[in-house]
Order: sequence, then C-alpha cells, then structure tokens
Amino acid sequence: MKRENFITALLVIFSAPLIAWNNVNKVFLRSEKGFKIPAGEGRIHGHIQLKGVNANVLDVKISGSDTNGDLAIFEQTSLSQGKGTPLHVHPLQDETFYVIDGSYIFKVGEDRYDLKTGDSIFLPRKVPHAWTQVSEKGKMLVIFQPAGKIENFFVTMAGLDHVPAQDEIARIFVENEMQVVGPPLKID
Repeated sequence: MKRENFITALLVIFSAPLIAWNNVNKVFLRSEKGFKIPAGEGRIHGHIQLKGVNANVLDVKISGSDTNGDLAIFEQTSLSQGKGTPLHVHPLQDETFYVIDGSYIFKVGEDRYDLKTGDSIFLPRKVPHAWTQVSEKGKMLVIFQPAGKIENFFVTMAGLDHVPAQDEIARIFVENEMQVVGPPLKID
C-alpha cells in the first residue's frame, strides 16, 4: 500500500508542471496576427439561424477558437418579437449584452431591466437570467467570458431540422454547460 501511495505522489508531482506548462503554452502560442470581420458577416460559420428559443441570426465575430476559449463575441440580429431565452444559468461564464438597435427586457436574478439602443447589461455567472425581444427587430452584441461551449450551442440549435420541444432545448442547454431553470419572459 505504501508503494502505491509513493507512486501516486510521484505521478502528481511530475504531472503538475506538465499541466501548468500546457496553460502557459496556450498563452504564448496565441496568434499574434489580428483579423477583420466585415460588417454583416460571421466568422467561421457564416450566419447562424437559430431554431427553438427564437429564430434570430447570430454572426460569430470572435470565436472561442480565436482566443483559446477565453472570449467569444457574437452579433445577434433579432427577428423574433416577443421571444427570447428561457430563464437559465451559465455556471462558468459571464455574459454582457450591448443593444445596437431595438429594445429588450432582461431578468437577472430577481431584477428586471428594460434596455434600448445604446444600453448595456452584465449578467454574472451562476445568476439565473433571461431576455425577450420587445421591438419588432433589433440587434445586440453578445460577449461571453470565457467562451465555454456557447458557440457549439448556437451551431447545434441552428443545425436542427425541426423546432425542438422544451425537453430537447433543456438537454441541449445542459450539453453546452448551461441549465434551464424557468420559462421565457413575457412582455407586459
């Protein structure tokens, strides 16, 4: 038994620098070249047309693959008046929205906010939140930090060949590091 403990201790001691090096390596091996994403275009996936929670279009501006998972930025064209997200939680990500055009309502924890063109809102990780589009059309810049699996979530929702039922939406949320905890917001 003592030999097993000794071997386990050696493995831990010798693997810790490798794990640390992997994280340092990600920082130093980052691309040193910038890139431009033209207006009205999405990087990597083109336009991502959602199905399910709403029919909005997302354009990846900065992919998590561009930042080693540190950050993801999307431009959302909102086409679903009266619809939004179910109340949900991101246990590992902070989220920020900047309204480029239109109006929305947000619920963050117990607080409710009305946002219009030019407004921003911060949604901290682990806090239940939801939003609904109030205006006929709108546009928002959406920032996730870290990127997590959110890009995969959007690609998955867009790739469906049907409008998913609520249980399927909840399952897709879980598969992408989120949890549905309540219904979407209603416009008063």
